[in-house]
Amino acid sequence: MIFNIASQFAVIPARGRRVDHHHVVTKTIEQEGHHMPSRRSFLTGTVATGVALSMQHPAATVAQQKRVIVDSQVHLWPASTPERPWLPGAKPQLPEPFTIERIIPLMDEAGVDRVVIVPPASLEGERVDYAQEAVKRYPSRFAIMARVALDKPDRAARLATWRDQPGVLGVRLNFGPGEAAWLTDGTADWFWPAAEKARLPVMFLTSGQTSLFARIAERHPQLTLIIDHMGVGAGLRPRPDSSDSVRNKLVPEAIAQSVALAKYANVSVKLSSVPLISTEPYPFRDVTPHIHRLFDAYGPERCHWGTDLTNSFARATYRQRVTEFTEELPFLTESDKDWIMGRAILARLRWT
Repeated sequence: MIFNIASQFAVIPARGRRVDHHHVVTKTIEQEGHHMPSRRSFLTGTVATGVALSMQHPAATVAQQKRVIVDSQVHLWPASTPERPWLPGAKPQLPEPFTIERIIPLMDEAGVDRVVIVPPASLEGERVDYAQEAVKRYPSRFAIMARVALDKPDRAARLATWRDQPGVLGVRLNFGPGEAAWLTDGTADWFWPAAEKARLPVMFLTSGQTSLFARIAERHPQLTLIIDHMGVGAGLRPRPDSSDSVRNKLVPEAIAQSVALAKYANVSVKLSSVPLISTEPYPFRDVTPHIHRLFDAYGPERCHWGTDLTNSFARATYRQRVTEFTEELPFLTESDKDWIMGRAILARLRWT
């Protein structure tokens, strides 16, 4: 499926305006004067009418096409072996490796067509070879957002050909406690113009620093920026030992920072990792207001469904993570769901 975008970052339409992308505009044929139509004009009118009617059939066909569901983030990793060890001190999100063989049947059962693989940096570092194995085996189902070591400016030389790597569509950055200062001390400054020049989409996650990306988005308007997990990083998620005041403060503040970036057309947001933000069971009703707020700010074409499946594996089935959006959010139209569940991320990443 190919998405052609006339302008990568066009003017953002006002929320609430519905655009029927399948509407067919037919041109009426006006007759001049009051004379009886000639044979030629009669045939021309008949043919034109037939063309107009025939144009309506493809529109109906498109409307009935299956929704493409794309998970905007899943980690995959193999077992650590002497030949291919994890990074020292690495701790996986699950006790067993989360492999290609495990994800494929889960995708099939849940009705997920494609997955964006984010190799777990804590295990793999900058390696993408296992993710590329998934792409090689299932080229129509997987793509990769690869990590760049921001503290190594020599990586800039690689960005121009970054997407030439098999399966790689862009970059994913996680500003954890060890990297948080890089956003303010100049360490990461080399990256933004280089990524913009290379036209690389960038997914990013922070713990309370999303607002710092306003300056980056404004200075680099052609840089595609995608907020991970609604902007709620690991340090902001509610824990069982968190007080009610902490729970009720940190997540809304993080969401507010993400909402503030909606005015930049080059920024979009992943509505992902919902179970980790919620303190309730499926369908995680306490997160619905945050999803609604972000949807109202960004609109369906800049919102992306995703799971971060392994980070909350026991909280819900893969299928439930789909149905939370397709069945449990009444403010979404079917067209909205088409965009959020896959169409928007395919367009943003230029994944054809």
